[in-house]
Amino acid sequence: MRKGLNYLGIIWLVLLSFACTEELVVKEKTEKAFTIDTTVKLSKEQKEKAYRLDTVFSNLSKSNAFNGNILIAENGKIIYKKCIGVSNQKENKLLNDSSLFQLASVSKTITATLTLKLIAEKKLNLEDNVKKHLPDFPYTGVKIKHLLSHRSGLGNYIYFTGDFVADKAAKLTNEGIYKLIVENKPPVYFEPDRQFNYNNTNYMLLALICERVAKSNFKTLCKEKIFNACGMKNTFFADEINSHKNKTQGYTFSMREVEGDMFDYVWGDKGIYTTTYDLLLFEEAYFNEKLIDSSLIKLATTPMSNERKLGNYGYGWRMKEFNNENKLVYHNGWWHGYRTAMQRRIKDKICIIILSNRLNSSVYQTWRIFKAIDADTSRKIENEEE
Repeated sequence: MRKGLNYLGIIWLVLLSFACTEELVVKEKTEKAFTIDTTVKLSKEQKEKAYRLDTVFSNLSKSNAFNGNILIAENGKIIYKKCIGVSNQKENKLLNDSSLFQLASVSKTITATLTLKLIAEKKLNLEDNVKKHLPDFPYTGVKIKHLLSHRSGLGNYIYFTGDFVADKAAKLTNEGIYKLIVENKPPVYFEPDRQFNYNNTNYMLLALICERVAKSNFKTLCKEKIFNACGMKNTFFADEINSHKNKTQGYTFSMREVEGDMFDYVWGDKGIYTTTYDLLLFEEAYFNEKLIDSSLIKLATTPMSNERKLGNYGYGWRMKEFNNENKLVYHNGWWHGYRTAMQRRIKDKICIIILSNRLNSSVYQTWRIFKAIDADTSRKIENEEE
């Protein structure tokens, strides 16, 4: 029986190499860019994991419960990848390895990393008051660390902007949202550092602050300090890819197109499009200390809200600490038909990347993936938070 399983695993891996319709677009890396060796052969154990993982996603595909791309790595080695479903239904275009997905809130991990890099460069400090960098900011006591950890108490711009903008066809920017805040001073939810409240305003403001202290626009900063360093050649902002051949369309679960809105060009909390491979480059560079040092990584992945027991938030990362052996660091996303997940299990450096252009709840249900990896019969706790 064991020999049969191994033989089937090899067959499945051969089939998987043809599962995506186009070759991965990876441009030549510069000497300074982080790279991943994709030529390393899988071990026997990893082949068996790949076979079990393919069973999971084949079943999801057959039951019409998933549309998107998957990439799973172990200690920096890709052990499984697959493309399932359509990129654009009208154009009858299938997903491939080069398909670009809106990261939604997974973009916050990149914004937090840029912020921490500027802290390492002494251009920012966690204890800085927001008013130091945005003098006309109409609230007191809000610090950089409160924005990073979602403990600012500020109102969420996604909800209050409609009260002040009559033109629903407008395309707002970070500066535009900030101007609304200064002029109207929307009510806060609570005083700074009182409790946790996940909030897009925090990361929109961080992007703006990064621009002010570095004297450069947020897109350029991300490209120069993160994308280039990671070798992310297929990563773009939303306003750069409207006619890109690999841009995907976002859909509801019933496959109705989801249209954009006035917030699509607000950065920091969302707005980045990328591939599964580029996102793996970011994740591996991050945890291999190619972007920030170990002390900042530890700080970013430390719970900052004591009132939250199992689920918590650090600086740009959610986390679940089942125990010291099974800490899960992750971020999920949800925006305009896209659901996304990037998760890392610390003990064995398992990285799960799922990018979907359909509102599949299965994207966040990674317990089944860990079951397949571990060959475990017990059910893992799901991650349903964005």
